[in-house]
Amino acid sequence: MRNYPTTAAATLALSGLWTLQAFAAELPYLDDRSDAAAVVRSLYNAVNRKEYARAWDYYGEAKPAQDFAAFVKGYEGTERVDVETGAVSSEGAAGSIFYNVPVAIRAVGTDGSEKVFAGCYGARQVNATVQEPPFKPILLEKGTLKPAEGDLAAAVPQQCGDAPPPETDAVLEQAKKMFAADYGTRCDDKLEADGAVLSYTISYSYQTDAEDAEPNKARLFRFFCSAGAYNETHVYYLWKEADGLSLQQFATPELDIRYENDDSNGKLESVSTIGYNSTAELVDSSYDERTMSIASHAKWRGPGDASSSGLWIFRNGAFTLVKYDVDASYDGEINPETVLDFDSGP
Repeated sequence: MRNYPTTAAATLALSGLWTLQAFAAELPYLDDRSDAAAVVRSLYNAVNRKEYARAWDYYGEAKPAQDFAAFVKGYEGTERVDVETGAVSSEGAAGSIFYNVPVAIRAVGTDGSEKVFAGCYGARQVNATVQEPPFKPILLEKGTLKPAEGDLAAAVPQQCGDAPPPETDAVLEQAKKMFAADYGTRCDDKLEADGAVLSYTISYSYQTDAEDAEPNKARLFRFFCSAGAYNETHVYYLWKEADGLSLQQFATPELDIRYENDDSNGKLESVSTIGYNSTAELVDSSYDERTMSIASHAKWRGPGDASSSGLWIFRNGAFTLVKYDVDASYDGEINPETVLDFDSGP
């Protein structure tokens, strides 16, 4: 007589099955054999989707288990595997290219436990021009992973084989640290987002340099700070070999703006420059590599009919204010008035 599970047990078993199926269904299918690191990521994508035959097929003759059944059994207590890869090294020999892939994985068990492992995978690509059907893409050789500690990305080995460790941009990293110290509590925390940090290299000369002197080099970094309804702000750091890294302060005119009846909704009577200030935060700014200048445009309200715009040119190793326009009329029209202009010709 067949023993059927109780209703509760059957419900629990089906619930677990559906959970695994739902996870696999939500995970995008990845089968990328274009490079060795992509093959490793595809391997664990197959494992996470419980597509063990596909995972087995990423290996060449050197299989990771005695047979396919043993390979599948090795993952029976695994809910998912997260993977990070590092800088791949390669060398050619005997009609093949051999790859070494730094890898770190986090294995999450069905019981919620987590274990981190790190090491290297080997991979091989037989010269595609001399192959005959069936074609063999990049195939993995057995990897060597050992228990590791800490964050997954930090656990990735710096190198495998003879590959040099990946180079880091020391000046950029220093700029990031300085920005975090200066603005960590004032600006949005988006340092790793696309476009949050823009980097430029500037070649320049001083007026006192000889005509045949080698150009000086500077690095300019623009950091996203914050965004509002119609403006976003940026902060700039400049590195020069002689001076190191410094937060940039930009000269701006101090304005005396007069309205009829002292009401900004009234008629604009005059705009006068009564001095100069400086600011480290520019609104809606960008650096033009061709003209070596930074331009900003700050809307005072959404329609843009009131605003201020500045232009700072890099010369003699510093940014100099050369033009400033103000539209203070709040009249529904865009009609800026130039209050400073050292940029236009006579």
